[in-house]
Amino acid sequence: MSTDEIKDLLKDAETRMTGAIHSLTDDLAGIRTGRASPALVERLSVEYYGTPTHLMQLASISVPEPRSIMIKPFDAASIKDIERAIRASNLGLNPNSDGKVIHLNLPPLDEERRRDLVKQMNHRLEEARVAVRNIRRDLHNDLRDYEKEKLITEDDLKRGEEDLQKLTDKFVEDISRHGYNKEKEIMEV
Repeated sequence: MSTDEIKDLLKDAETRMTGAIHSLTDDLAGIRTGRASPALVERLSVEYYGTPTHLMQLASISVPEPRSIMIKPFDAASIKDIERAIRASNLGLNPNSDGKVIHLNLPPLDEERRRDLVKQMNHRLEEARVAVRNIRRDLHNDLRDYEKEKLITEDDLKRGEEDLQKLTDKFVEDISRHGYNKEKEIMEV
């Protein structure tokens, strides 16, 4: 084994860490801020004919006004299921339906609700950090195994560990940056 294989392992780690960041970004998009966004509800799970389905697969979602979301189901029979899923979510929204379209009016967030949302967000940030650290741990174990099996030298191991730590630090910093931006968005009045 050579440094090329270590580079391949680091590339794999970077791909997996990037996946953790994408997952975090999707999670953060679903956390409510003062402005309406389709991302707030599009991943909401709706029980549709006995199958949990994302809302974005059942309806078109638009934002006609800054504090309003309009959901137009492709199948009018699914309106009750969608309303039920919205009420069951922890978004704190009350759906209004005219039989064809569902309107969600986002009331302004009070200070306490904003702080709760920041706590939710921090929990998701920590989950992402743990995911990145788990990827680092797995790769670190692989590097040590390679060194024990004499596939790489001790120097290669040290260089690989340093590169892995730099990569991990970069992604943890990226997670913190996402959190900082989202917190600003949530606390904005």
